Amino acid sequence: MKKLLTVFYLCCFTITAVLAQQKPLKLWYDKPAEIWEATLPLGNGRLGMTPDGGILKERIVLNDITLWSGSPQDANNYEAYKSLPAIRTLILQGKNDEAQALVNRDFVCKGEGSAGERWGKFQTMGALEIDFTYKGGQKEKQEVEHYRRELSLDQAIAYCTFTRNGVNYKREYFTSFDTDVNVIRLTADKPGQLNCRIMMNRPERYQVKTVGDELQMSGQLNNGTDGKGMKYLARVQAKLKDGTVRPDGNSLVIEDATEVLIYISAGTDFKGFAFEEKTRQFLAAAMNKKYDVQKQRHIEAFSKLFKRVYIDFGEGTAADLPTDRRIANFYKKFNDDPSLATLFFQYGRYLSISSTRLGLLPPNLQGLWAQEINTPWNGDYHLDVNVQMNHWPLEVVNLSELNLPLAELVKSLVEPGQKTAKAYYNANGWIAHVITNVWGFTEPGENASWGASNAGSGWLCSNLWDHYAFTNDLSYLQDIYPVLKGSAEFYKSVLVKDPKTGWMVTSPSVSPENTFYMANGKTASICMGPTIDNQIVRELFNHVITASRQLKIDDKFRQDLESLLKVIPPAGVISKDGRIQEWLEDYQETEPTHRHVSHLYGVYPASLITPLSTPELAEAAKKTLAVRGDNSTSWSIAYKTLFWARLHDGNRAFKLIREMLKPVADPNNMGGGGGVYPNLFSAHPPFQIDGNFGATAGIAEMLLQSHDGCIDLLPALPDVWKNGEVKGLKARGNYTVDMKWKDSKLIKYTIRSAKPEKIKIRLNGAYQWYTTLKN
Repeated sequence: MKKLLTVFYLCCFTITAVLAQQKPLKLWYDKPAEIWEATLPLGNGRLGMTPDGGILKERIVLNDITLWSGSPQDANNYEAYKSLPAIRTLILQGKNDEAQALVNRDFVCKGEGSAGERWGKFQTMGALEIDFTYKGGQKEKQEVEHYRRELSLDQAIAYCTFTRNGVNYKREYFTSFDTDVNVIRLTADKPGQLNCRIMMNRPERYQVKTVGDELQMSGQLNNGTDGKGMKYLARVQAKLKDGTVRPDGNSLVIEDATEVLIYISAGTDFKGFAFEEKTRQFLAAAMNKKYDVQKQRHIEAFSKLFKRVYIDFGEGTAADLPTDRRIANFYKKFNDDPSLATLFFQYGRYLSISSTRLGLLPPNLQGLWAQEINTPWNGDYHLDVNVQMNHWPLEVVNLSELNLPLAELVKSLVEPGQKTAKAYYNANGWIAHVITNVWGFTEPGENASWGASNAGSGWLCSNLWDHYAFTNDLSYLQDIYPVLKGSAEFYKSVLVKDPKTGWMVTSPSVSPENTFYMANGKTASICMGPTIDNQIVRELFNHVITASRQLKIDDKFRQDLESLLKVIPPAGVISKDGRIQEWLEDYQETEPTHRHVSHLYGVYPASLITPLSTPELAEAAKKTLAVRGDNSTSWSIAYKTLFWARLHDGNRAFKLIREMLKPVADPNNMGGGGGVYPNLFSAHPPFQIDGNFGATAGIAEMLLQSHDGCIDLLPALPDVWKNGEVKGLKARGNYTVDMKWKDSKLIKYTIRSAKPEKIKIRLNGAYQWYTTLKN
């Protein structure tokens, strides 16, 4: 399947590689990491590791994106649909709180849902620990000079260097895009100076042993039933220049070496992967390949993706500071360091490349990096913004093929989603609600206030459509059309008429995770026709109509959707205070500054509300954002960046980029507002990677937009980025865009396509026609 998918993609779509020369992009520090959120993330889409650069003891957390506890389950309540008429009647009577009680009783998943062991968690594989002994005495307070820890984004390699007792030590780490193993190289510039003990451990469910000179850690996670869930295995071997290696209990001891190469091969039995044999093969192949060759091939493979885009906002005076100090400085003096935004943008691209690959899983809430067994929110896939945000930058930042793992995950939800559609709505098509995992969960969540959202599957289809919109790949469209159609069939089946307006709307549903006051002063979340559902249905129907025409199929179904569109609520209704209403009724929200701004889905990712096409709604969207405020979780700040970019307010969007780069030092502060940790991981808090990806998408959207009938160049350029250049961004229609600007005016641009075309562009606020250059 992996092979077929790769060939399919390469045959159908050609990526334009910029391979531009960029000033070295790096995160660096002058001390070891004191918290995990200061370590340096490495990954190749399957494996990951995060070294901390410790001097006496180095701890390197290991990850495999497929390592999940739990197991498939059927948590559908097959009697739920019988309560649907009563729930809808109560909503029509204005008794939303009573309807919510009935949903909680009859219309949620069976069992514990995401709180149960069977649901599962994305978990850490464990840690590799290296205890170092230095000749000349072991002291807690060592005389260490010239310490530097660095992550090269250009190479996907981490480094650590320091001097102790006149010896220069160097460590190199990478998760190989060539041999599919983790590689660590330790060197000293004087012979025989490397002495260490290598160990592995995990918080639970593991055993460690040595087999000859190989260290192994293995175990089996809890599946929530008989305890016999996913199996995993990690193998470690070392190759030395000088010195000796020997097993000692459950560790490897290295003495008097000048160079040590440590190889870590790991895997799981996810989807029947032959992990024991494959990890053996990967390890043997890596150890038989010269280090320099392996390193160079790793860099080359990574660079084919990373170097497609070049971006430069200028240097500034703070660019040479250690990254943690740069972050602190930027929040106070952002004019001193425009290149931090460059780094942050490219860091998001780096994390995307490192956390997913064709044939495997899309990045979860943690990407593929986790230090815990009990990862925050299970490290799963949230469908009410988070997994979608993980993928928002991919098309525009020229990493299009990395969207395909999400498409495969969504296709795997169709069959279970059909059962859920029947169980709860007696409906055609398929539905996924608000959360899912690698086991195909599509049922409502365990609480009505958030778990009854209808938006998840339709929102996922928006991401799938974007890949087609950017690539024009008809073979891909043919592949995903049944998914899009099935989602549209569900909404077509479940829409009911609102007697006040005559509009066809969803019921019951929620506006993700928000609550409103009823007329009697009570509160509820359950409602009919929340704005996000109306926008998603409108967008999805239009996409399916377009796909049907492109593929020349399903004329009758297309006509049905065209008729229904006439009675779908408009993209937005303006409330009496001038904002976009969040619900069909003009309810007052219980939390005006709530982190979710779901009713602006029509602004982004959809193109239903724009300053150029719907100016009144765009102004109402601005008022909505003004009331919501800026400070929130990191992903919410990133989303607001995207909103303001779409609303053509570059300075307000940059203000939110600045908020995103607010330093957060304490990973245990769960309510202190968003920002970034020392290693630029986004802080929900805790760490949640969607903010990184959302920020990268936001910066791209400030520079290039293509959703409103033209290619819009520099539509939301902030004053602070007065001079700059970008190469390799993508626009819808499979166009590649390069731009250079000075004093906030575009001075040079080229747009390339498969063959010359005459296209409409917007340049310095004015429309004109442009003939593209051939790729």
